[in-house]
Amino acid sequence: MADYKFLTDLPLAGELVADDFDGWPDWLKAEFAEHADDGHVGSRLLSEDSRVRVWEIRLAPGQRWHAHRHVLDYFWTAVNPGRSRQHTFDGTTRDVTYQAGETRHFHFGPGEYLLHDIENIGDTELVFTTVEHLDSDNAPLPVDSATSR
Repeated sequence: MADYKFLTDLPLAGELVADDFDGWPDWLKAEFAEHADDGHVGSRLLSEDSRVRVWEIRLAPGQRWHAHRHVLDYFWTAVNPGRSRQHTFDGTTRDVTYQAGETRHFHFGPGEYLLHDIENIGDTELVFTTVEHLDSDNAPLPVDSATSR
């Protein structure tokens, strides 16, 4: 596996609520270590071909998706409005508010990555579509079929 470096200049969404791992419980730190190379960037792989992987994330209020690593160029679109809390590998915690149709694009140079989780802290279901570009500067992380379709 290639050596990766945490991408520090991403246009991350949301309001910074804590940094330097402030308030992170031990189980969350352990999860980030356990999932440090987890390429399952969504809860369900909807489609994959030679160019893209299309993922869905669907989170009920209070539900979260575990830490996962992005190494490919990608974008996400919020299908509906909502709120999340995200922890990132650099120790920051952000609260994010989404509008339906809001979309963010990310580019990763060779060896760059983003490792984060996402928790629904709102009172409505959060639904995202995420599209990864397989022709990015980094090789795709392996994913198994257990999460797909």
